Amino acid sequence: MGIMKDVFLYLMIYAGSALMAYNISRYVCFSRDVRKHGNWNKEQKLFNIPIVLLILFFVGYLIVGFFGKPDLVMAGILFGGSIFVFVMLLLIRRTFDRIQENEQLEAKLSAAEEASKAKTFFLSNMSHDIRTPLNAIIGYTTLAKREGVTNEEKSEYIDKIEIASRQLLEIVNDVLEMSRIESGKFSLEPTCVDLESCILEACDLVRTQLEAKKIELSVSCDVSHKWVLCDKVMLDRALMNLLCNAGKFTEENGNVSLQMKELTSDEETGRYEIRIKDTGIGMSQEFVERLFTPFERERTSTVSRIQGTGLGLAITKHIVDMMDGKITVQTEQGKGTEFIITTAFPLVEPEEEICSNARDEASFEGKRALLVEDNMINMEIAQMLLEQSGFLIETAENGRIAVEMTAASEPGYFDVILMDIQMPVMDGYMAAQAIRNLPDPGLAGIPIIAMTANAFQEDIKKAEEVGMNGHIAKPLDIPSMKATLQQVLNQAPEAFGCS
Repeated sequence: MGIMKDVFLYLMIYAGSALMAYNISRYVCFSRDVRKHGNWNKEQKLFNIPIVLLILFFVGYLIVGFFGKPDLVMAGILFGGSIFVFVMLLLIRRTFDRIQENEQLEAKLSAAEEASKAKTFFLSNMSHDIRTPLNAIIGYTTLAKREGVTNEEKSEYIDKIEIASRQLLEIVNDVLEMSRIESGKFSLEPTCVDLESCILEACDLVRTQLEAKKIELSVSCDVSHKWVLCDKVMLDRALMNLLCNAGKFTEENGNVSLQMKELTSDEETGRYEIRIKDTGIGMSQEFVERLFTPFERERTSTVSRIQGTGLGLAITKHIVDMMDGKITVQTEQGKGTEFIITTAFPLVEPEEEICSNARDEASFEGKRALLVEDNMINMEIAQMLLEQSGFLIETAENGRIAVEMTAASEPGYFDVILMDIQMPVMDGYMAAQAIRNLPDPGLAGIPIIAMTANAFQEDIKKAEEVGMNGHIAKPLDIPSMKATLQQVLNQAPEAFGCS
């Protein structure tokens, strides 16, 4: 009986020793986590005291276990002490974790509140910025409908309606682009691009706007390798955002400049720098820290009078980041702002220059098009624009009717099908697939062009995947529409699967 008692006492001592060793290791890990969580330099020595005490307890357990003869009271105290330390460390760890969780929740709540404030401010600006061009559109439309208005006045009103409409479209594009970025659907589509032409085209697009404010625009390109692989649409978007911003925040008789130069290059890659500088109102250093945050605009009396969503620079920053580039800003209030983009592009072989006759005005006299559109207003507008270009137009209200009309026609009757995407009964994608599956190769190979408000890159790619030959975005840009039609109709019939 005495032997069993001694065995039991020693088991308690050894179990307590093992538990104390585990407590020491857990405390060491816990103290490391606490030090990472904050600055505990002043309390450094205090963290070492418990480790020393625990080690002394552990050594004492071993001495008793190997050299002493423990009684029931001593073994119980030592074993209970190990359990007590274990429970206390467990409670302290749980308390520390709960504090960390609360701090994280508070940080998320604070971030959510800041985001909510920014979006509230954005919606307030958005309401103002959307209503401003809408007010111009409605107002000038009302003025144009008055009795006694001269043709010259009507022409002036229509020009101003067009300007306001494009401002409204720019706002919508910014919001949709930012939505794509936040949802992770934003991606680049690199193609062979002439950088010098890209720069000059972007400047030409804003030149009229700047000249209206008597702002001088100067451009210089110093590049040895101008042909690169990049997403021209997105590069244009970034340049246009910066150039338009420069124009907005520069007073009359000011200056805006764009300088591009090639920094370095090797056999495969060229590194470029683009500087866009203005003599505008500049920005405060406090706002520069939030410059690329979505929905942010500097809140000054001057800026408040200027239209903008606060998304353009955020979109530009994301485009530059996607190109593995860097964008920085140098600014001073009252002296202007300079944006500097540095990025690298893969070099490619030069493409043949486009023949001058490719830019001639397209003629579509006698061409017959099937216009598939469920919205009567959109159909009327598209039909009139196409008929003015020489097309003979037939219409269908949905995809199923378009398939039936195509199947019932003779090969060559329709030269092209202009297909809306979102329609009742049968959408444009399904209709295009159904036409491509017609048994007659001549009918199955009719050129199909998407004419739709689904204007993102993924929409263009999906149109290609279902067998469409081109894409025209709404609202319709007449020169772009004619260029797409000319390109598609000039392709060889076998490109569309015709025999």
